[in-house]
Amino acid sequence: MTDRILDLGPQARIVASLAAGATDEQLAGATPCPELAVHNMLGHLIGLAAAFRDAGRKDLGPTTDTSPTSAVPDIEPGWREALPKVMDELAEAWRDPAAWTGETRAGGVDLPGAVAGAVAVDELVVHGWDLARATGQEYEPDAAALQMSYQFLLASAEDPTRGGGIFGPVVPVPDEAPLLDRAIGLSGRDPGWKP
Repeated sequence: MTDRILDLGPQARIVASLAAGATDEQLAGATPCPELAVHNMLGHLIGLAAAFRDAGRKDLGPTTDTSPTSAVPDIEPGWREALPKVMDELAEAWRDPAAWTGETRAGGVDLPGAVAGAVAVDELVVHGWDLARATGQEYEPDAAALQMSYQFLLASAEDPTRGGGIFGPVVPVPDEAPLLDRAIGLSGRDPGWKP
């Protein structure tokens, strides 16, 4: 799962496109994360992109040391320009093979570079789905990113020390369901969620 380098660029561009498609009227709307409205999800995406950009660069500091649960994220003025920029920077950082080696930190947790890369991919895939669902947009994640996200979520769900999914209890999804639905179920979300 974590022994290969993946170009985060295609999935980062998909997320940036979904963000661009969110209207101002939708910013206060609900997302599949009960505690986050659309504007909070967008703020989370900006923050996680900066944190994982810096984790990939091994530029450890405030962005990599802060727990994602330390505060409810939000957008600031200029977010429509900031989000695609930081997504591009995230993808560029992880194009360097060195990002996937050694140790790094994200969310205040030290972890191998390859694991941090897989987490970054998973965040983009799952939160891309969150954003698409919340704003009524079509969503087709990058195939390679979806595969890595699914493998990462499956390994986490099967880890007896975790007791289930990363984001919440696994939601059962039929084996014959599309891969995206199975990944979303493993993330603790209901693939049928609607606002």
